[in-house]
Amino acid sequence: MKGLSEKISPLEHHISFNKLLEQYDEMADSDDSFLATKARYILNAQAPFPELREGFNDITLLEKHKDVIQIILQDLFSTVLTHNEIKTATSPYTDIIFNFSKRFEKILEAAGPDYRPQIRNQEGEVNYIMACVVILNFYYGFNLDFKRPFFYDIPDANGVMRHYRILYNADFMEIIPNGTPLEITQEDVNKLLENIDNVELWKQKIPPKSFISKGFVISNMFDVTAEHSISEIKSNLIINDKTGGNFIKGVEETFKSLFGLPNLRIGFSVYNSKDEQFERVSINGVNSFILQKKQVETCNEALCKASYSKLIDQNHYFVISDVDKYYKLSNGMAPYKVLHDQKIKSALLAPIAKDGQLLGVLELVSDKANDLNSVNATKLDDVVPFIVSAVLRSIQEEENLIDAVIQNECTSVHPSVYWKFKEEAKRFILDDMEGLQPSFREIVFDEVYPLYGQVDIQNSSQERNMAIQRDLMIQLSEIRQIMTEVWQKYGLPIYEELIFRVDNHLDEIKEVLHTNSEQAIFDFVQEEINPVFEHIKKSDTHIQNLLLSYVAKIDKVTGSYYDHRKNYDQSVMLINKKLASVLDSKQEEAQQMYPHYFERYKTDGVEHNMYIGDSITGTRAFDLLYLNNLRLWQLQVICEMENKHYDLKSKLQVQLNVASLILVYNGSLSIRFRMDEKRFDVDGTYNARYEIIKKRIDKSYIKGTNERLTQAGKIAIVYSHKKDELEYLRYIKFLRSKGYFSGKVEIVELEGLQGVSGLKAIRASILYKSPKEKDKTYTYEDLMLELKK
Repeated sequence: MKGLSEKISPLEHHISFNKLLEQYDEMADSDDSFLATKARYILNAQAPFPELREGFNDITLLEKHKDVIQIILQDLFSTVLTHNEIKTATSPYTDIIFNFSKRFEKILEAAGPDYRPQIRNQEGEVNYIMACVVILNFYYGFNLDFKRPFFYDIPDANGVMRHYRILYNADFMEIIPNGTPLEITQEDVNKLLENIDNVELWKQKIPPKSFISKGFVISNMFDVTAEHSISEIKSNLIINDKTGGNFIKGVEETFKSLFGLPNLRIGFSVYNSKDEQFERVSINGVNSFILQKKQVETCNEALCKASYSKLIDQNHYFVISDVDKYYKLSNGMAPYKVLHDQKIKSALLAPIAKDGQLLGVLELVSDKANDLNSVNATKLDDVVPFIVSAVLRSIQEEENLIDAVIQNECTSVHPSVYWKFKEEAKRFILDDMEGLQPSFREIVFDEVYPLYGQVDIQNSSQERNMAIQRDLMIQLSEIRQIMTEVWQKYGLPIYEELIFRVDNHLDEIKEVLHTNSEQAIFDFVQEEINPVFEHIKKSDTHIQNLLLSYVAKIDKVTGSYYDHRKNYDQSVMLINKKLASVLDSKQEEAQQMYPHYFERYKTDGVEHNMYIGDSITGTRAFDLLYLNNLRLWQLQVICEMENKHYDLKSKLQVQLNVASLILVYNGSLSIRFRMDEKRFDVDGTYNARYEIIKKRIDKSYIKGTNERLTQAGKIAIVYSHKKDELEYLRYIKFLRSKGYFSGKVEIVELEGLQGVSGLKAIRASILYKSPKEKDKTYTYEDLMLELKK
């Protein structure tokens, strides 16, 4: 025997037809002979089976008394409406159905022989509390709102999920106590409502099976698939995480339900109004059928004239109910060809637009002709507004992401000082909310210790000028050769005069390239030579071939020869990229040792600034040990950058050398964030001396000589105090034992710079290692251990 109340519930469910039969009891005494005869017929059919009136919870009796139950329920299940109404007789809030209309029967048959309908949102603990609320209302007389929607989700014959809203008619239900019920006061109810999640408390006040629900309910159902699908689409579009394939799969299933098409697929393409092109969406799993495998395509190439007019000009749907038909009629034009190639038979292209501005195109496709047509296209009318909102939000999110990337690459706030900016931003927002005139105050960090270093490309100006000089000489020589051919053939004096001017330019740059030489030659070629070449190539085939050869060597961006300069620029770019990658990678390790401000920038080489101190970390205690550690780290990293350049040099088009320098500042200073430049700079007149030294130090000379301080193969460490000299000599000695330096170390005095004097420098020769040797960063603690040996 299988009972009704298998789940824990305050109600013991008994199926009974007593309340319905009581109405027939009254009808049997009616003056209406037809009603009275009918009522007596039903009562006589039930009379031999008193359990149908008294109630039972053995569901096997439902099958046993099936025919009698149908007689009892005949007025509730009209034969005339049975093919129209979706109706069942059930035990309340269970999946037990014992009578149903023909239409509901067909719905179940379409779902398959093994399908058993289940109420969607029937959670165990929630169901218990809901049953308690029913008891509080109908037995104890409290007025609590317990209504909530219930649904059946049932697939149709094509496997498309359809959704049915259930409305209960409880006119034939009774709630009676199962024994002596507990007393429930308003105070008890208040406590229960305050603890809606505490099901154990509800069980104390209304224990399991303390009441009997006697009767049955009529469930009237309505197909709400369209409304449910629209709601689901809206919910899917609201969620933030659209990165996975599950998102697009969920949206696609909902569209299948909305259109009733099991083979429906969806795609999307973004419209770029600036370039008038469609672009693929950057979300995993989202395809575009009009782009197929392409990332971008211009609208003119992706669309025909009619579809272009509909989608872009009018912002109206473009429906292709039979792709094969229109593919043949158009002789394979777009977009029919690309859809035909993907074996798509019908398609609906829906513009997603806001205020007449196209944002993108929603693409619905099917592998069956006429599945999508101008009639069912109107189903999108209720969905498109939500898609527009989602697209607008996605565009904003993408713009925010782009801004974040730009800020990260160009003007980002370093993580070590982000907390300070965050505090100031919060204050700014609060001031604005309180109606004050908010202003973003200056960010200043006091008593921080600076570190500066650079790995600079040596003689970069001379190397660049030499590359320019070579390119200009080659270009002028080519021009002279062509002009000589032209003059010898046509003998016009003007051609001889141009050759003379070409020779003058060659003579001027042969020895040295002046500041204005490049621009002067560029202007001469553009204004004097190119017009002559344009004139000649129209009439002379031989000269035309020479000109084609010449033009092929001209760079389209610069409008001149760009061979040696290109080699130089690419070499500089590769050096900077390699050096910066080493520095950035090692910087992550340094931040783990102790947080500090760091910035690096590329010029002809790579420079970096670091500031460390209490005021930057905000919470973590600072000790000079961390400064010493960072100085040792910096020295090692510059050696490693030099080694990376040494490995790279032989692969460069122009084998440029680098020279390295570290500036040691004895003492602390203040730095201020300059809002106009979006960067930190030293604060105060006294501290400005540090910036002056930074800007000029790499151009300094050894005192009493013409020898530059910075040299290839050596690190120059500039300082002004004896204490710093001893500290760095100790570091060099330690790192020499680890294979970073050779034995050659020299101490030199520097010529006075403008406004700065008394500087000295240590120059230590770098020991270049094989790239196979593994790099290791040594700390100040390693140094201390080494000194104790």
